Amino acid sequence: RVFAQQRDLQILPAELSTDAVFLRRVFLDTIATLPTAAEAARFLDSKEPDKRGKLIDQLLQRDEFADFWAMKWADVMRGSDVTISKRGVHSFHRYLVERFRHDRPFDEFAWQTLTSLGNTLNRPAANFHRVARTPEDAAEAMSQLFLGVRIGCAKCHNHPFEAITQSDYYGFAAYFARVKFKGQQFMLDDEIVYLDRRGEVRHPVTGKNVAPVAFGDSPGELGPDDDRREKLVEWLVSPQNPFFARSIVNRLWYHLLGQGIVHPVDDFRDTNPPSNAELLDQLAAEFVKHGYRIKPVLRVILNSSTYQLSAQAVDKQSPRAAEPDRYFAHARIQMLQAEQILDAISSITGIPERFPGFPSGTRAIQLAGGTVDHSFLMAFSKPVRDATCECARDPEPSLSQVIQMLNNPAIVNNIKSPEGRIHNWLTAGKSADEVVELIYLTTVSRRPTQQERDLIGRHLKTLPDVRTGLFDVQFALLNSNEFLLRH
Repeated sequence: RVFAQQRDLQILPAELSTDAVFLRRVFLDTIATLPTAAEAARFLDSKEPDKRGKLIDQLLQRDEFADFWAMKWADVMRGSDVTISKRGVHSFHRYLVERFRHDRPFDEFAWQTLTSLGNTLNRPAANFHRVARTPEDAAEAMSQLFLGVRIGCAKCHNHPFEAITQSDYYGFAAYFARVKFKGQQFMLDDEIVYLDRRGEVRHPVTGKNVAPVAFGDSPGELGPDDDRREKLVEWLVSPQNPFFARSIVNRLWYHLLGQGIVHPVDDFRDTNPPSNAELLDQLAAEFVKHGYRIKPVLRVILNSSTYQLSAQAVDKQSPRAAEPDRYFAHARIQMLQAEQILDAISSITGIPERFPGFPSGTRAIQLAGGTVDHSFLMAFSKPVRDATCECARDPEPSLSQVIQMLNNPAIVNNIKSPEGRIHNWLTAGKSADEVVELIYLTTVSRRPTQQERDLIGRHLKTLPDVRTGLFDVQFALLNSNEFLLRH
């Protein structure tokens, strides 16, 4: 469907990526982890015709998959020790990890997120209400997370350009009007979410109580003991709902290709149509067919030629061609995320990063909260999780990031460490040429070209200690675009 549309629009797609580029890309996009030298060599040397598909299946079963995708959803669900609590955010994080580990259905996730009650330490899904504490906040967060629709503009007035009214806004808010809290006033961090028999939302113009309604769809007569939120979720996950499945698969596409079919991903509206409506509908149908589980959809996307295209765009497009970037004619080049870079440096050097309050060996993608006092993560824009959107990470490079990479004594010390990989390889009897190849495989998931081997060989001959030259090679690669960018 993507290539058919490109033909109609007279767009020439890029070539397929090389094995080395695909290998690095699919590892980072799926599990946020670089392949080891052995994994890279094994894949590059394999002659199996279906080796890419087999690798995708393996990655979807790795433990890092659950850690990485839990991190993604914790970001947009504002999971931090500020919005929840220190103990609460760990409970919430474990809950998300287990959901992604077992690929639990997303309609079930919506049910638990929007209707959970009880002690938030024991019912971590109820932290949605702890973060979005008012009916209005809950309505806006629900709509962005599960519908991909920004209704916030309608809080004060009807949307000026879209068919979203104030009544739509407060109709959604009314579903959450009876959600209440207790426990916080006693300085406890295990706040309890419960339902009151009373509680209404008033329309700011008419001053009257607003009945629950979802874009004009009424739940019917409700009694004082009915949980209004259950009626909302019934509407949300209904096969007739045009938003839920399309919104979720659009997020998946965004996370793998760097741009949504509807972009931004939480801005579904008539004046922001999908770049390929047929593709979006087909992915949504695949999602529903497999019981609202994300791994089957991810598998389809990762195996597609569209995902596996090179980042090298075709230079000479037809003068009548549409915009190639909007229609996925080549892979998108972008900065790696803060956690990906830091974990990669730890993996490459062989020296794990330490985080205060976490056990040794904890990776950055496993950190439960957003507010982590770590200069490297902050420089590379790890979000503090104060917004329900994908916009909190700044994809543009900055001066502070350059300083972190070039002037960070910890990186240099880890490269030179007696416990580091280069020292261990040399101690094991590896030659300088073998170590250079291992450095390349570990850092950029490919073997060095002959030109690179010759250049490095000349550099090593100028130094009295080959070890110093190998440290230089590792440091230079860590500061290269090839390492820092997803391509």
